[in-house]
Order: sequence, then structure tokens, then C-alpha cells
Amino acid sequence: MSEIVLGVGASHSTLMNTHWDEVDHLPGAHRFRDGLAEARRLVDAARPDAVVVIGSNHFRGFFLDLMPAFTVGVGEVNGAGEAGTPGGPLPVDTVLARRMVDGLVGAGFDPAFSLRLTVDHGITHGLQYLVPDLDVPIVPVVVNMFAPPLPSLRRCQALGAAIGEAIRSDGDGKRVAVIASGGLSHRLPWPKWYDALSDDDRFLVEAWLNGRDSWSEYEVRRRRIIRAAEPDVDPEFDAWFLDLLARGDLDPVTAMSDAELTDRAGNGAQEIRSWIAMAAAVGPATGRTLAYAPIDAWLTGMGVAALHPRTTTRQETRP
Repeated sequence: MSEIVLGVGASHSTLMNTHWDEVDHLPGAHRFRDGLAEARRLVDAARPDAVVVIGSNHFRGFFLDLMPAFTVGVGEVNGAGEAGTPGGPLPVDTVLARRMVDGLVGAGFDPAFSLRLTVDHGITHGLQYLVPDLDVPIVPVVVNMFAPPLPSLRRCQALGAAIGEAIRSDGDGKRVAVIASGGLSHRLPWPKWYDALSDDDRFLVEAWLNGRDSWSEYEVRRRRIIRAAEPDVDPEFDAWFLDLLARGDLDPVTAMSDAELTDRAGNGAQEIRSWIAMAAAVGPATGRTLAYAPIDAWLTGMGVAALHPRTTTRQETRP
């Protein structure tokens, strides 16, 4: 029987790689990077045989011509490589991925699966900083967090629990780490696809619909729209969420509607779905925040947290 040996949640931003010079003077930015480094050491110490990465799609691998709620990469997985993130083929644990899909179906989910999946920084940022050598096979789980209607926060919690059960019952005796990528509070200048009012709105919806074979052609203007956005970070929400995560009680946040979450913490905060699913997969755990900083230049509340399963000794390693 396989076991989950570690859970990690980490914020991401495409500006992390390309605009470090704008935040190098900020102690909070260095705290965040130090938190990522500590999380990387925890992943190394856990010695996982596989890493399940739960994250979002930013319309580089999925588009409005077809938008599944949950997708598992079970074959070829390629990083899009935008903004200095890993590009090209990524190692995949295809056996675990197929068993996870079977387990999710058995638990009442209807996940999409892909034998040729493109993932963007919603998945690859977590790998870039926590498994930088890309030497551990992964199972990517992409959750729709930006194209409403979204799967509810509680549905994502149930998804995580089903992922955890599928891992623990696979019979292979693997050590598995679960990484959540995304969030925390932030507001992106992205319209609802059915409510595009401005020229920029209509451009983005066009990119999200027609970019399957040409997403990179839209990148320059997309980037300009994001860079022009005003920051809207809510440190109080982020502290509240990280405290709930550490205490293992996410019910207060999963009770929120999408509208309530957006009003309080921004549309980008919908990415906490990955953290919620990760925590549910790990199960009872000892949690702690490794770092947090509101970084306006990156438009995002940047956090790192670790969950140590209570059934696993923190220092346990394989012989």
C-alpha cells in the first residue's frame, strides 16, 4: 500500500521568474523564496517515488473550446515553458496516474484524462522550485479555476480525499508527495468569458477560445494586460486561510461561494482549490506556514505551507 509522506502548498506567479529585480529589495520576497527553499528540503527529505501536482490552467493547455472540471495527465505531459518555467517533456508516473483515474471514477467523479497534456505554470511552478531537477515522476491534476462554472470548493475537497484514497490503495508501496500550486489572494484583470465588455476583455476571451494551436501568439498583449493591473492582495484573508490549513479545519472556507471568495480575496483566490484538495488528500496532518508575504509587484499573496501526515514520521526515509 502506498502512502502520502508530505503535502506542500505554494503560491505561484509568472512574474516570479521574470521580474525578481522589482522585488529584490523587499524582505517579504526573500522570505517567500526562503520558504520555497525550505519546502524543497522537506520534499527531498521525504524521498518521494512520485509527486502528485494539483494546479490550475491559465489557458495555455486548456481552452474554452473544451474545459473539463478535473483532468489527470496519464501519458505524455509537456510544460508550456512560458515566463521561464519548465518546458518540454516532464516525467510521468503513468501507472499511478491510471490508478488515480480509476479510483476517482470509483469514488463518483468523472475526471477527464489526457495522453498528451500541456501544462503551464499552474503546474510547472510547483515543480520548478520544489523538484527542480525534474527527477521524480509526476501525476498532474489540473482543476478548472478560471472558466466558470467552477467545481465548488467542497467538491475539490472531496476530490482531494478521493485522490488520497486512490494513492493509499494502489498496492505499489510508493512514497508520494502532494504539491498544491496556486493562490493565495489576488485579482487578475480577467473577464468572465460570457461578460467581455472592453477591448482587452474581448481579446482575452478570443485568446482563451482560439489559442489551442497558437497560444504563444497572444502572450505579449496578455502580459501587458496583467502588468497594467492594480494589485489587490488581502493579507487578512491569507492569514485566515493559512491558519485554517495548519489547524486542519477548512470547513469555514469551503462553505464560501465563488462570489464570496472573489469579493473577499479576488478571482485569483479561486486557486486555493488546489490547496484544499491537497490537504484533503494528505488527511490528518500537522501543518505549518513556512513563509508568507503580500507582494504587490507580483499581484499576489505569496505563501508556502507544509503538511506532515500524522501517520508518517517526519524524519522517515527509505533505506
